[in-house]
Amino acid sequence: MTVQHREIEGVRLAIDRVGQGRPVVCLSSICHDAHDFDALADRLGDRFEFIRIEWPGHGRSGPDTRPASAERYAELIAATLDELGVERPLLIGNSIGGATAIQIAAARPVAGVVLCDSGGLVPVNATLRRICRVMASFFAAGEARAWWFRAAFALYYRVVLPSPAARAQRVRIIASAYNTARCAREAWQSFSRPEADARAKAAGLAIPVWVAWRRRDYAAPLSLCRAGIEAIPGVELTLFEGGHSPFLEQPDAFAPAFAAFAERTWSETPDAQPGKLVGAPGGPRAAAGQST
Repeated sequence: MTVQHREIEGVRLAIDRVGQGRPVVCLSSICHDAHDFDALADRLGDRFEFIRIEWPGHGRSGPDTRPASAERYAELIAATLDELGVERPLLIGNSIGGATAIQIAAARPVAGVVLCDSGGLVPVNATLRRICRVMASFFAAGEARAWWFRAAFALYYRVVLPSPAARAQRVRIIASAYNTARCAREAWQSFSRPEADARAKAAGLAIPVWVAWRRRDYAAPLSLCRAGIEAIPGVELTLFEGGHSPFLEQPDAFAPAFAAFAERTWSETPDAQPGKLVGAPGGPRAAAGQST
């Protein structure tokens, strides 16, 4: 594992590189860090190089003077890839990381995209704006260091990451609750803006896209995102048990399905023809995860 820091647009970003092979750029959920992808790198580091870039104000990265959003993060990741000389990587993004991956893939050449319980796939309507206000208020309390926030955050994360495999990372995330609260508040505020709706960009992707989702994700319900997923050309969908991060919570099921998708992505010519949703329970892709 090689960890380095690069000054990108005034932000000191921590970049964690592990493994060898074709590049996989890992983009985590808000409040998370590079450790999200430890289990995936442990299982597949002999086949791929995992480039894990920690968001500003997270892990070992410095703060940003600009608010957190998928659009801002896409700018930083694109500039980082240019700085590192990484060309045509595979992107794997979770939550805001998925929305960031869509933004990047719509603007520059990438081999393919893996979206895990991704943001950006729901319409920005009155209901979503109300949810975002509630969540932004919750994290604003953490930013103000409310005495009750860490305990409430811990309960929240028992819903977000309930699987035993995620316990060590859940402990780390909870320990950093006050440190990441500002970024989380900014991120939730950004989700309520019109530009957070990335469905049109996702539908315009002419590259392989695999969507990995929790069957019952309370943070990003599949029922609300299904139309946005179905609009992606040739999309593949696999359902997993667990919470909000299938690669972290179900690594033994996720890793072989990811490896199969990645190998196909780099070995086949991407098919830009419109496709249909596959892999719903009982479908041909459902078996890939062995947890559906």
